[in-house]
Amino acid sequence: MSTDVSRRRDKQSLGYVARSGLAGGLAGCVAKTAVAPLDRVKILFQASNPDFQKYTGSWTGAFRAGLAIYRDGGVGGLFQGHSATLLRIFPYAAIKFMAYDQWRLILIPDKRYETNLRRFTTGSLAGMTSVTFTYPLELIRVRMAFHSRIADKLPTRARPTFLHAMSHIYYEGAVARTMSSSNTTSKHLFEYFPILKFYRGFAVSMVGMIPYAGTSFLTWDFLRAHFYPRRNGHSKRPSVLANLAIGAVSGAVSQTVSYPFEVIRRRMQVGGLTQPDRWIGWRETVRSIYAASGLRGFYVGLSIGYLKIIPMNGISFAVWQGCKWLFDLNGS
Repeated sequence: MSTDVSRRRDKQSLGYVARSGLAGGLAGCVAKTAVAPLDRVKILFQASNPDFQKYTGSWTGAFRAGLAIYRDGGVGGLFQGHSATLLRIFPYAAIKFMAYDQWRLILIPDKRYETNLRRFTTGSLAGMTSVTFTYPLELIRVRMAFHSRIADKLPTRARPTFLHAMSHIYYEGAVARTMSSSNTTSKHLFEYFPILKFYRGFAVSMVGMIPYAGTSFLTWDFLRAHFYPRRNGHSKRPSVLANLAIGAVSGAVSQTVSYPFEVIRRRMQVGGLTQPDRWIGWRETVRSIYAASGLRGFYVGLSIGYLKIIPMNGISFAVWQGCKWLFDLNGS
């Protein structure tokens, strides 16, 4: 028992937490960079950018949209918004994986508590913890990725910078002259708490994070325990390919379960561009998506989502495990 207590204290030490966060942050950056072009196409589809609606609805649409982006902005266009992505993904992934390790210590201190419900809850809490601290960076990234030259009526191919997008969000709606009485509360909230502008879509993000992160870590833990069971306190260390495969399956399952929440969140995040003087709620967003496209509207871009999330999740989990082994975090 004293050995278990000593191991538990070590995993709660500042050094362990810092190394755990570094491992998660590096894993997130590597994985996100690998799928950055697909990520931009997916955001343009989800947020209904008018330049790219003609490409939705087919498996070849993502490829044709990518070519259009490349023709218009070169390689830089494919990675538009990626600087903000990296600024966000490092702390996001670092906090998520670090929080997962810590929540797991609390909810699953030993094998007796290893249930699917606790696995799901651990993953959900890790994801929600991370989103709470990094959501403004996510909103800025989406705004940067959403802009396109034709939709914005720009005479040049200039792309919005991180600071430009942040400034635009902060000041949007400041020059609005008239507002209906139904928007008074939103107006006052924005005037007195402008930081709330950086949390458009936050509530639906938190709701969506429960099935996404919960299912992802549940699937990851379940498959690892099934194929690499722990015996006598030890288990065989999975290979890199095994971690890639298990992570990829985890990503596919979690994407399927949580995708409608992601579409709603994207629409709310870019809502400030179309109606900057008020807060667009999730009920209004759901109604507008359904009115325009029916149930299919909640799954627009899902094929790209699979193309992106399967390799990204696989790479993320594999690099995370590799870094945990490299940093002596007992990641097996």
